Amino acid sequence: MKKINEIFYSIQGEGYYTGVPAVFIRFSGCNLECDFCDTVHNPGKLMSEQEIVDMVQSFPAKHIVLTGGEPSMQLDDNILSLLKSKGFYLQIETNGTLTSGFDAVTRWCDWITCSPKKNCIRKQMDELKVVFQNQDMSIYDEYSCKHKMLQPCSMQNTKEVIEFIKRHPEWRLSLQTHKYLHIR
Repeated sequence: MKKINEIFYSIQGEGYYTGVPAVFIRFSGCNLECDFCDTVHNPGKLMSEQEIVDMVQSFPAKHIVLTGGEPSMQLDDNILSLLKSKGFYLQIETNGTLTSGFDAVTRWCDWITCSPKKNCIRKQMDELKVVFQNQDMSIYDEYSCKHKMLQPCSMQNTKEVIEFIKRHPEWRLSLQTHKYLHIR
């Protein structure tokens, strides 16, 4: 059984896959409490793996975003292999702070988006997505990734982010378009 906050169908609103239709599986629970997080982590419904698969199969998209909270707290070979066996493309959004669940994630997920927070131990991912809060950005030089995305914090410092990206062109702007469009 997995504790699920919600499962819904929308478009990916941020990061490399912005605009892609996707089924979001939002897992309950997180090991961090970030002050800018837009998710309430505790509510949730216990669902079997088959109930989760049945629900995501009711939508037309084949792209699944595993998000949370922190999804790696609940992911394992069983649920991931079941989703892959149904032909889904699996993208995980993780804070990168846990080792549990990551063998399965690495084995089954097609795309790893890491939005590192304090104590991030994941240094290899497909997409590094950083919320900009005027932090020392040199700490991200040690990360190995295909794409570096920089996101304004709660849509408040977009001009600063744009200026930073213009000075550091290895970064790309990631806006939370779902918030601008008022969609989930």
